[in-house]
Amino acid sequence: MQKHHVNLSADERKRLEKHLRSKKYSMESKRRAYILLDLDEKQGKKLPTMKSISARRGVSEVTIWKTRKQYETEGLDGVLGRKRRKTPPVPAKVTGEVEAHIIATCCSAPPEGKAVWTMQMIADKIILDGIIDSISDETVRLVLKKRS
Repeated sequence: MQKHHVNLSADERKRLEKHLRSKKYSMESKRRAYILLDLDEKQGKKLPTMKSISARRGVSEVTIWKTRKQYETEGLDGVLGRKRRKTPPVPAKVTGEVEAHIIATCCSAPPEGKAVWTMQMIADKIILDGIIDSISDETVRLVLKKRS
């Protein structure tokens, strides 16, 4: 006996078929749409087994079970859409202004007694100038590598 049932309305079925014809959705999203169409109990024929759906769609039985459960709890939008992030993305610490100071420091004359700037020396100079609170020598290296 199945715990979660998939009963698609005519509108939902049309929406899934349109979703499958579109080229703007990911293969993962289309795979879940196929699973829902296979699991639809209103289609009037005997439902395929989990193993047959798994083999036909190239997914595990757990994926089928989770898709079925997600449809019942979140609806069609929950299955086809992506999950939203709980935390917002962290803004980049190195902005264009910081990059400009790193490049300017690198292009300037090295401190007295040194032949060239090292990554750590550039990082220390940027911090001492008050441009940024903290920066690693690896970040300086990546900025300079990006800018050649």
